[in-house]
Amino acid sequence: MAGGPNPFLAGIAGRCPNCGQGRLFSGFLKVADRCAVCGFDLKTADTGDGPAVFVILIAGFLVAFAALAVEIAYQPPIWLHLVLWLPLALVVCLGLLRPLKGVMVALQFHHRASEVRNDDF
Repeated sequence: MAGGPNPFLAGIAGRCPNCGQGRLFSGFLKVADRCAVCGFDLKTADTGDGPAVFVILIAGFLVAFAALAVEIAYQPPIWLHLVLWLPLALVVCLGLLRPLKGVMVALQFHHRASEVRNDDF
């Protein structure tokens, strides 16, 4: 591919946005300083709160509408709602956070976005 790896696929897989081979993360959500394969500098990656916002929107939509559908169809007691939906919300949030952060980091590098811009100099 002429422009490097697909940023969506590299981000979801947690791979380097430059070569698509090295690991993007050194921890659960900590971005590695450099790619171990190509040496690409990943220190400038800063997604801020973007991934968390998308996770909240997606997980909130899924869990809230599922809980509403169950309430309308079966009217279970509140304790059953808590037992069902709180763990599901936790699993969905944790399951989406790393891939969405990976996609945002990969897109940031793909589009050469940065917090510090030197166009004014």
